[in-house]
Order: sequence, then structure tokens, then C-alpha cells
Amino acid sequence: QVQLVESGGGLVQAGDSLRLSCAASGRTFSFYAMGWFRQAPGKEREFVAAINWSGSRTSYADSVKGRFTISRDNAKNTVYLQMNSLKPEDTAVYYCAADRQLLSSDPKIAFHEYGYWGQGTQVTVSS
Repeated sequence: QVQLVESGGGLVQAGDSLRLSCAASGRTFSFYAMGWFRQAPGKEREFVAAINWSGSRTSYADSVKGRFTISRDNAKNTVYLQMNSLKPEDTAVYYCAADRQLLSSDPKIAFHEYGYWGQGTQVTVSS
């Protein structure tokens, strides 16, 4: 069982940066692939970024590639999402998620592949 708590959201201007954190409980955190998703008002939840259990492989949505970076610190049971050059269209609630399975060598991009979710943190980017 993994419990996830996101933090770091806020209100920023276009072009600014934010770093989201996702703190996980549980001894097995380091064995889970992790991902970030987001959901804007009136839209479906969409994939943002993912990282495999070891941190050696990452995957990004085209809309954030080159601007966002996902990373993890297994010693701190934390996964991060560094967001640079933020745009108004990045405004959404951002969710952290953990894979349903352990030791996935591939980053997971599909919603249904994740079994644990945080409560989300709001990111608002003004123009």
C-alpha cells in the first residue's frame, strides 16, 4: 500500500517555474514506477510525465516535453516535477500516481496502469 501527498502548487505568471513534490509512505516506494497527471476544469485527466522505479527512464507528454522534468529521490520517498516556462494552458490540478505493479522498467503513461493516487495540488498560471 502506498499513500501519496502532493505539494508545491500555487499561482504563478506565465514563464515562471514551480516544483511539485509527491511524498510517499511505505517501504516499497522505491520499487514503484511513478507518474504525474493533470486535470483541467471540464477536461479529462491527462498524462504529464512518468519515471520508472530506478529513475533511469522517463517519459513526457508532447505538451510538456522540454519544459518539465520528472525525477525521484528514493532515499526521501519523493518524486518531483520541475515545471519551467509555465503557460496558462498548464493550469490544472496535478496528481501524483504510483504504478499498480512493482519494479516496472518502463515508465507508465496510461491512467489505468496506476493503482495509487494522491489528492492533487492546484497549479494556476496567469497570462
